[in-house]
Amino acid sequence: MMVVMMMMKSHSNSNSVRRKLHSSVQASPWRPGSLLRFSLRDYAFCMATLSVFCFGSLFYQLNGGPPKILLEMRQYLGDSTFADDHRPPAPRVLPFPSQVVYNRVGKCGSRTVVLLLRILAEKHRFNLVSSDIHNKTRLTEQEQVDLMKNISVIPQPFLYTRHVHFLNFTRFRIEQPVYINIIRDPINRFLSNYFFRRFGDWRGEQNHLIRTPGMKDDERYLDINVCILESYPECSNPRLFYIIPYFCGQHPQCREPGLWALERAKQNVLENFLLVGVLEELEDTLLLLERLLPHYFSGVLSIYKSPDYRKIGNLTGTVRKQPPTLEALQVLYQRMKYEYDFYNFIREQFHLLKKKIGLRSAAPPTIPHSFKTPEPMEVDQEEEPDQEEEPDQEEEPDQEEEPDQEEELEDASLWLVHP
Repeated sequence: MMVVMMMMKSHSNSNSVRRKLHSSVQASPWRPGSLLRFSLRDYAFCMATLSVFCFGSLFYQLNGGPPKILLEMRQYLGDSTFADDHRPPAPRVLPFPSQVVYNRVGKCGSRTVVLLLRILAEKHRFNLVSSDIHNKTRLTEQEQVDLMKNISVIPQPFLYTRHVHFLNFTRFRIEQPVYINIIRDPINRFLSNYFFRRFGDWRGEQNHLIRTPGMKDDERYLDINVCILESYPECSNPRLFYIIPYFCGQHPQCREPGLWALERAKQNVLENFLLVGVLEELEDTLLLLERLLPHYFSGVLSIYKSPDYRKIGNLTGTVRKQPPTLEALQVLYQRMKYEYDFYNFIREQFHLLKKKIGLRSAAPPTIPHSFKTPEPMEVDQEEEPDQEEEPDQEEEPDQEEEPDQEEELEDASLWLVHP
């Protein structure tokens, strides 16, 4: 009897449990049907959110592009696409300036630097692109765009060099490279150019005569003092306004001697040039380049001082240079007042940078206005088109007047040191 009563009690308990489970299932929202309806609603909500995000992202990219942090993460992590896996890898973002432009100024030691760069490019494995165009420094707007696009696609790291006035890459929304340059005393630069156009360098005067077949003898042997004192176009403004446009830029007003071009050139130096050296302190300039751009110029001074390099470099010195008279120098100095203002500004910035870096000069700086010693390492190819001066009387240098010329040379040099 007890067994029967226990079985009946167990049966009643199981029935109550089943009733509780059934009631709990009925009360629970997680029934199969309700689960399906909730998933569809959630799916629709997710799709709507995703659509809004996609359209917002597209609108944002069309109006300024993705956030900078996403671009940096993408460059750091890289892409993983089929195309990337089956083509040469994209160049990495290098931890040093990998785009350098040397818009070299004519007759300011650029041939020396280019010869050094050819050796350094092979040694340090960077791409050196040296333009053969020497007579087109001013470009149209389309020529500027074309040149800047061609420069920007050179495999990095690269150094591009050409005689060309400053190019503002950011104006056309192209990444601005690092600029470097070298200038020299304006009168020394002018004299080097004047005699190089006529007689070339130590590589052979006949080679240079072939390069300037249109120059008549009365122009070739025109006395430098006559050119200056009688205001021939080659020796007067605006032809003497030469260095500043390389730093001012492509604006037409950059070619007009005046304060506007001078101030704009100074501003561009401060904002866009890593270094503007001076030829009179070339060794210190090379040391600064080595310090600031070691991936390009490491070991440059040892190469510059090597005997093998000197044999090549000494062939580029201008021949038959003669100093003007003191009177002619004074006139020339007044005509080049803006050039000297800029030159003194560059020298001041150069010395401040040496002091800031703690660089001790490898050798004492040379006198900036000296005409006594030929400068064998200063010459470059002619970079301006032939000028249209009217020829004057032919006058060969008179060798019998050497003592008088030497005395006058000393006076001129003293005046130039203390203008």
